[in-house]
Amino acid sequence: MISYYDFKNLPNQAQCSFVMNEGRIMSERTMDTVKYVLYEVSYFTVEVIYNTINNKSEVINVFQNKGAYAM
Repeated sequence: MISYYDFKNLPNQAQCSFVMNEGRIMSERTMDTVKYVLYEVSYFTVEVIYNTINNKSEVINVFQNKGAYAM
């Protein structure tokens, strides 16, 4: 498992690789030439936005799952 902060400190390419190998797809949607994929990783969520024309990730957004820490 990797922490939110350790993940945020990885270079973009390493983040993308980690998400592809360790993440679990929660949701995906395609609109025109853009594909949005939401992954669950450890105790946080990662959204990867792909350009479907060149099949490359364009943006990676990382969200803390605050509910995971609630007691």
